[in-house]
Amino acid sequence: MPRSSEIEPSKIARSLWPELDRPRRGPKPRMSLDSIVAAAIAVADAEGLGSVSMQRIADELGATKMSLYRYTPGKAELTAVMLDTAIGARPDLTTFGGDWRAGLKAWAAALRDAMVLHPWALELAVGARVLGPNELDWTEAGLLALATTPLTGGERLDALALITAHVRGMIQQSIGPDGITLRPEHGADMLMADILASHAGCYPAVAAAPIAVFSAHCVSGYAAFSTFVPTNSVPSFIRATAPTR
Repeated sequence: MPRSSEIEPSKIARSLWPELDRPRRGPKPRMSLDSIVAAAIAVADAEGLGSVSMQRIADELGATKMSLYRYTPGKAELTAVMLDTAIGARPDLTTFGGDWRAGLKAWAAALRDAMVLHPWALELAVGARVLGPNELDWTEAGLLALATTPLTGGERLDALALITAHVRGMIQQSIGPDGITLRPEHGADMLMADILASHAGCYPAVAAAPIAVFSAHCVSGYAAFSTFVPTNSVPSFIRATAPTR
């Protein structure tokens, strides 16, 4: 198997876009890439991405490690398909018409929901890489939501990057050391409320913020997420990039 520094984008592209690969002759396969990916996602959801290996997935499927290579060249290609599968189909924003603010907020909330279900996906959705059909669909939907703004294509991508970074930050604040999403019942928000109450003199600005708001940034972010989708930043972005008349 190639090391991470030797990952071949062409192999990842053929895994994400099967039509790029030539059909193979031979007996009907016993497994499918879909079943392998489903098993890998189940392991990642339960135990984190670090537990995903070709051997572990083979064990889950009752197969040999070598048999998996008939369907995917290696772990890099497998995790690429895992990511694209995990984020799922793009949200339907057609009901918002030309209201880019409502559409973009719905897009961000849907992205949050997908990532919360599979927090390990944050580790994979970084850097220059080959995008799969679902991820490109999400990008297309986000850009179409901004179609009524005066932004150029590149500026719309920058705006999506801003929103995506915000969503990532909110989710990362809700993930524990093991990569599993923390829920409100962990009680960290109430602990922080007690700590701030007893140290309000040292942190007056933080203590003045509503605890629900503070918790959204520092603990879970479930209830108050929509309050922080920075669609208000996009009009400022539009004004800053608009040509001077």
